[in-house]
Amino acid sequence: MIPSEATEAIRAAGRRMDSRGWVPATAGNISLRLADGRIAITRSGFHKGFIPEDGVMTVDLDGRPEQSNLRPSAETGLHCGIYRRFPQAGAALHGHSVPATVLSRLAGPHITLAGYELLKAFPGLPTHEAAIRLPVLENDQDITRLQARVTEAWDADPAHPPGYLIRGHGVYVWAEDMPGALLRLEALEFMLECELEARRLPR
Repeated sequence: MIPSEATEAIRAAGRRMDSRGWVPATAGNISLRLADGRIAITRSGFHKGFIPEDGVMTVDLDGRPEQSNLRPSAETGLHCGIYRRFPQAGAALHGHSVPATVLSRLAGPHITLAGYELLKAFPGLPTHEAAIRLPVLENDQDITRLQARVTEAWDADPAHPPGYLIRGHGVYVWAEDMPGALLRLEALEFMLECELEARRLPR
């Protein structure tokens, strides 16, 4: 059984992300670490703005479904990678916004965000006088191989922020709980949108 409050937190997050245009069609996925260590995650194929009560399932830290007849999101392994690596992580969000998709297609191995007031949404950055380097990973349908690249990026930069981009695909963020993850996603999406708008201005 999944606690009703966990299911509702995921459904509410889906509605919030949908209202901002971050999860078109069946894109994106949402997860929450339960008190017993299991991971509650959105099932595959559902629009995240309209997740039904049975649209959430549980997996273990290796992504194995508790109910073998249910299919989790294709990128469940990336959520599990976050929870295995960061014991403090309690919620993870993946969205497909236009800014994240476009900028990740144009970027090199990372996107630098500097001077934004909303950088304070990330740990260790008390003022806007800071910068973060978001890793941009090449997209790969082999999730195990993609997670290995994510892990390499984490190992290479001990000061990495709690987020990364997949090229041409979208963004991942995580935090200690769902409100924190939503706050972090909103801050990041705002900054990415600003960066995209800045590219449209005449030089």
